[in-house]
Amino acid sequence: MQFQGFNGTFLNFLLSLQRVKNKAMNTSKVRVRFAPSPTGPLHMGGVRTALFNYIFARKHGGDFILRIEDTDQTRFVSGAEDYIIESLEWCGLTPDEGPGTKGEFGPYRQSERKDLYKKYADQLVKSGWAYFAFDTPEEIDKLRKDAEAKKETFSYGIGTRDRLNNSLRLSESEVAEKIKGGESYVVRFKMPEDTDVAEDDLIRGKVTFNTTKSLDDKVLFKSDGMPTYHLANVVDDHLMKITHVIRGEEWLPSLPLHVLLYKALGWEDTKPRFAHLPLILKPVGKGKLSKRDGDKMGFPVFPLEWTDPQTGDISSGYREDGYFPEAFINLLALLGWNPGTEQEFFSLNELSEVFSLERVVKSGSRFDPEKAKWFNKHYFQEKSVEELSRLFKPVLKSKGVEAEAEKINAVVAEIKERCEFVNDLWEQGYYFFEAPSEYDEKTIKKRWKEETPGQLSEIASLFETINEWKANTIKESFSAFMNDKGWGFGAVMNPLRLSLVGGNMGPDLFLICELLGKDETIKRIKTAVEKIAE
Repeated sequence: MQFQGFNGTFLNFLLSLQRVKNKAMNTSKVRVRFAPSPTGPLHMGGVRTALFNYIFARKHGGDFILRIEDTDQTRFVSGAEDYIIESLEWCGLTPDEGPGTKGEFGPYRQSERKDLYKKYADQLVKSGWAYFAFDTPEEIDKLRKDAEAKKETFSYGIGTRDRLNNSLRLSESEVAEKIKGGESYVVRFKMPEDTDVAEDDLIRGKVTFNTTKSLDDKVLFKSDGMPTYHLANVVDDHLMKITHVIRGEEWLPSLPLHVLLYKALGWEDTKPRFAHLPLILKPVGKGKLSKRDGDKMGFPVFPLEWTDPQTGDISSGYREDGYFPEAFINLLALLGWNPGTEQEFFSLNELSEVFSLERVVKSGSRFDPEKAKWFNKHYFQEKSVEELSRLFKPVLKSKGVEAEAEKINAVVAEIKERCEFVNDLWEQGYYFFEAPSEYDEKTIKKRWKEETPGQLSEIASLFETINEWKANTIKESFSAFMNDKGWGFGAVMNPLRLSLVGGNMGPDLFLICELLGKDETIKRIKTAVEKIAE
């Protein structure tokens, strides 16, 4: 559409600018990053953040970057970085760039990039967006305590900075002398007064913060040469050409500072879009899901088992608890996002096709440990007998059991419907591989009668005469024998099951006989008659 006249010319100009902007946005390759700190095990909420970044990148043909934000060396935990990488690998969230890769924007550990940050801190000071602060931790602590005594809250910022020990009130020569003398300092961001900082969050819409009401002067850089999270985060996102920052809701209070840093550094035009994900809430009560909730209710909150390097305490993980990675990923995807359809089961590729930030909710999403089991059962049942048998073999080996593949397959095929986890295969079918060492007392009391030992001994003798040891032929011979004797089937079959499996459980009785084998079946009957009679 063309507009005539002066105003029309101006409108056409604006439309042309918008078309150029839209074209630039459409042709700019999507680049997202997951940037955890190696301060301990990766929480499932962190895995969900990584997942949403990953599938967003795949949806748009972009890159998924792993960046380790280890600038705070005081909180560094040995083994945490390896744990993070292994967790992502287990979940199938393989980074396109990250530690150990040859990406052109590396290195991908912030501790290896520390020489980059000082010049940006200096640039901010020079341009008036930041200043040197020489206040000691003890002095700051005293200011906080004095404020508390007055039932106030101390904040280093707009209302206090002009009377504190910093370059805003010191002369240039005094500042230079302090730095030259090796006095410790930090570089603080100079928050502008009474300014509304607004940003369009891709999940929450327009969010606005007032600098005077809620924001202090955050530390950006320390005299030990290390930046804080805020400066390093913004600088690295810019240098790595990150187009979208998808992170947890807990970082929303940092958004105005980061937006202002882009402005202060002259990067406003290439600032990424922001999206803040909702919290994962505890199953009951208020608040976000924590390790304590998992310990209390008996479920993991970490993807993999974690051993604290200092205390030796072990925290459970979804992998070690028997969850399949696809079940774990499917579970996380639906915590805070929905596809807008009735579909609940998604592969990683399917998620990458249908995911959109527009369908991520603003409010927190409550975690349901029973739903986690439900997801795992689905993926368990989807697996072939052969794959489940392969996964079951290490469990059998740990129990000291050696069995032929044919028997393992047959057992798995019969009991898999009752299972949610691989370990359930042992709980539901251990008696196929080892004879019962004890017998259920309730079943004995209810089903074991005075005539039972004699009846079972005759059944054992009958079984010795059967040549074709198949479930159907065993059943035929047994039924004919029972009819001939005039015995009630229930009166004999329940004690017979007790003899073979140790309780009132298991699939078809004659299939159990077939899988145990003729000799083992007869042996177990005779053993039960002897032991229970004692």
